[in-house]
Formats: sequence, C-alpha cells, structure tokens
Amino acid sequence: MQQEEVLDSPARYMTEEEFFRYCRENDGLRIERDKNGNIEIMPPTGLHTGSRNSQLTTELTFWNRVHEKGEVGDSSTGYTLSNGAVRSPDASWISHERLASTTQDDRERFVHAVPEFVAEIRSKSDRPKTIREKMLEYLECGVLLGWYIDVPGRFTEIYRVGGGVEIVEGFDKVLSGEKVLPGFEFDLKWMV
Repeated sequence: MQQEEVLDSPARYMTEEEFFRYCRENDGLRIERDKNGNIEIMPPTGLHTGSRNSQLTTELTFWNRVHEKGEVGDSSTGYTLSNGAVRSPDASWISHERLASTTQDDRERFVHAVPEFVAEIRSKSDRPKTIREKMLEYLECGVLLGWYIDVPGRFTEIYRVGGGVEIVEGFDKVLSGEKVLPGFEFDLKWMV
C-alpha cells in the first residue's frame, strides 16, 4: 500500500520562492510542506479517488456559481497557512473577503489566505491520523468548517470552529454547508 512520504527538511529551510520552484520542478507530484518545513509527498490518486474528489469539487463549483461569493479550489490548490504550512485540501472554498488582502501575484502561487471550508477525502493509501492532524491544523489556522470523508471506513467527520467533531456514519446522508456555505448540500452517495 502506498502511503504519503515525508522527507526531512533540506540542510536549510526553503524560502517560499525555493519551495514554489521545487514544486514546479516536480509537478508530477502532490507536495505539501508542514509548519516545520518538512516536505510531504503524496502518491497520485487512483481513478476512484480522483472521481470522488471531482464530484465534491464539481458540486461546490455549481453552488459557488450561484452565490458568487468566493473561489473554489481543487486538490492542486495550495494555501500558505498562518503557521507557515502549505496545504492542498482535496476541495476548498475561500470567500472574496479573505482573498481581498492578497495580491494577484500571490493568488498565482500558494495564496497567503485560509479558506473557510476544506474537505479531505481518505483513500485506502491515506493514514487517518495524518488527515485528522491536518483537519485540526486547518481549524487552528482559521478554517470554519471541514469535512474528513473516510471512504474505506464509510463515515465522515465534521470539524467546526469552536465545536467538537461530529461523526456521520454511512454514505446514505447529505452533508450541509451550514452557515459557512449557506444552501450547499453534498450527497455522500457520490463517495460510494
């Protein structure tokens, strides 16, 4: 089973420009950087995982087209979080208000802004502990709502700022975007 690989930091911490260049030079890899500067390389997804990611991103995009209040990111979208980590959630949404403090050049790289919503979809090769740690990191950095969808386990964990973690068993339910994404609903049947 392939799992994410964590590489030790280089002899010195990579600057943002060096990390961006490193990612561009290795564009066939999905690369993140944790808050300590460690490089994390994830294997490419399989067709089923890619399709599930696409379903969620598509539904989020349709919702966003109606409301026009922000931008949707897919699994290739990098965010530089307030703790210095660079993360690429499987799906994300960020409001125009949060993007207002960024520049156009910043948006062409790993934008220095935190999305209000993130989702991570676990495949068989992902470690649940790693995803849960990311979900908590997202909340600590300002994400308001997060979904950890565990496909092998057939459950979803909903992370809310200021609240505990709610567990939704099975994929016969519909998730709500709540106050963060008003009117957005996602039918978990797309995860089967």
